[in-house]
Amino acid sequence: MPELPEVETIRRDLAAIMLGSKIISVDIMSPGSASHSVAFFKKELVGRKITEVGRRGKLLIFRLSPNAGKRMDYIIVHLKMTGQLIFSGKKDEVAGGHSRNVKAELKDLPNKHTRAVLQLADGGKLFFNDIRRFGYIKLVSKKELEDVLARSYGPEPLTSTFTFPAFLYALSRTNVKIKAALLNQKLIAGLGNIYADEVLWEARLRPDRSTQSLKPAELKKLYNAINRIIKLAIKKRGTTFSDYVDSRGRSGNFSKFLKVYGRGGEKCPNCHNPLKKAKIAGRGTHYCAVCQI
Repeated sequence: MPELPEVETIRRDLAAIMLGSKIISVDIMSPGSASHSVAFFKKELVGRKITEVGRRGKLLIFRLSPNAGKRMDYIIVHLKMTGQLIFSGKKDEVAGGHSRNVKAELKDLPNKHTRAVLQLADGGKLFFNDIRRFGYIKLVSKKELEDVLARSYGPEPLTSTFTFPAFLYALSRTNVKIKAALLNQKLIAGLGNIYADEVLWEARLRPDRSTQSLKPAELKKLYNAINRIIKLAIKKRGTTFSDYVDSRGRSGNFSKFLKVYGRGGEKCPNCHNPLKKAKIAGRGTHYCAVCQI
């Protein structure tokens, strides 16, 4: 699943292409992937412009221009495990999310994995593809979006709300393994399996430690590691494996900086002992049993 750095890369690239674009038609090919009926999507979207491409954690947020009689203010898209956004226009062809045969799919759209299509006035089209149908596209009002963000998303790294006191407060409400806490979007928005492993190695903390066992100095190291790793990953356009390509079809290169994720059995970059792989918080987890205490 794309995490904060990958989704931020998608957001930036789509914003550079789509701002000001007017929606002239909508096609919902998989009603189960959408929050409302086809007729409702058409009624709410046709004739409106995309005025902002935002994000919270792993959630993409497209703001719509005001229009009398329209109730919904935003399109929200979550790619989940296998979702993909593909923009195809006269000058640009970009894709972000799951990388399944991107070049082939750019030439064959819509296809059997296409769940929704937005046709733009300038000739461009935005396709929402999803192989396993875990992702979704929804229309929400401003109040509904505020409720979703308040209910489901905690403070996000590198933002003004992600202060050290806010971080301490979030963890103080839990008594779980620290890996589980980092994956909980209600506590910290945007981290997933890749960056949780990298952050914990950077902070030299075992992923199976309890949040309540962490000392003040360890919490400070963890907080700093989160910001440092996420900042670098965004700069490097995210991590690329077989299931992620950024929104111009290019691969990110943070993979060159990974210290532990996906490297079980290899040597720790710090102590050179074999890295461990275990299932923690229901996820495959990589760490160094010597360096991380």
